[in-house]
Amino acid sequence: MGRFIVRARQTAAQIGWYWGTLMGDNHYRRYAEHRRLTHPDEPVISEREYWRMRHSTTESGPNPRCC
Repeated sequence: MGRFIVRARQTAAQIGWYWGTLMGDNHYRRYAEHRRLTHPDEPVISEREYWRMRHSTTESGPNPRCC
């Protein structure tokens, strides 16, 4: 019975991770990590500015990446 509960919790955590990724919950975190690694001398924009940039449209469409 204990093994079933452990497996159920693992499965729930995996589903939670997947759902969060699907819904974009970790996009800003990944973006910020990317910026810190590839552009360490430049400031990282705030999460609010990130979402505004991500959802703004340009001629080529939304631009969620820095490079």
